[in-house]
Amino acid sequence: MKNIILVGMPGCGKSTVGVVLAKTLGMQFVDTDLIIQRNNHDVLWHLIDRFGVKRFEEFEEEALLSVPETSDTVIATGGSAVFCERGMNFLKQTGICVYLDVPCDELKRRLNNIRTRGIAAAKGMTIDDIFAERSPYYEKYADIKIECMGLHIEDITEMIAQKVGD
Repeated sequence: MKNIILVGMPGCGKSTVGVVLAKTLGMQFVDTDLIIQRNNHDVLWHLIDRFGVKRFEEFEEEALLSVPETSDTVIATGGSAVFCERGMNFLKQTGICVYLDVPCDELKRRLNNIRTRGIAAAKGMTIDDIFAERSPYYEKYADIKIECMGLHIEDITEMIAQKVGD
């Protein structure tokens, strides 16, 4: 089976769905945010504070490009990974890209503190701003779009498994 690459806004469930999906399909799981943290020996929000958004995006590109050329892996990307064209094109060569779409109002409910969440965004940007900026990129890279509002993790996992299997 090819890889399954998950994209979407912070708080949409990429990491959580990714783990459950990998277990369900008997696949490996990789979270590129964890690669960034491991490579840079710090948590995301500290890296953003210390180095700024532009440098963080370079860390993110490095993480995407460092994912081993493999198959049978669910890859949860960071919310801003879609700004890394080279990295996203690299990942898309290995599999199917799934956009986990969650409405902005629901994301605002889920994201209590965007600063400590490690969201790469210019100072002063709101969740609405981030959503508006990123949504076209998620659409651009998506082979499959899952509208997640009102669905449980198991439902989302089942939908992905069905669509990827088609």
